[in-house]
Amino acid sequence: MASFSAEPGRLLKIVTDTLDGAKAEDVAVIDLEGKTSIGDYMVVASGRSQRHVGAVADHLIKALKVGGYGRARVEGLPQGDWVLIDAGEVIVHLFRPEVREFYNLEKMWSADRPMERMVV
Repeated sequence: MASFSAEPGRLLKIVTDTLDGAKAEDVAVIDLEGKTSIGDYMVVASGRSQRHVGAVADHLIKALKVGGYGRARVEGLPQGDWVLIDAGEVIVHLFRPEVREFYNLEKMWSADRPMERMVV
């Protein structure tokens, strides 16, 4: 199994190319560097329906495996409202549009961290 942290740029390209090919909508890439240790990038995208979200997730899971990234951890696939695919350095959230709007992950994760006070 390939190391997830070895090539986050290559992994991100596989993710974004696959989402584009599967007709995912409103794809947003959020750079997480310096914000958290959970990964380098978060990708948020929408599907038109539960069925479309599931199909996009299936395509992505297969593309990650073919790309040498092993088996990604997946949650929410049976419901199809919000599917989380943890591919190591890239974390993907696939939503139905109304669920995405409700949780608004882009706003939460795109915000800059407030300056921490220096203790002298």
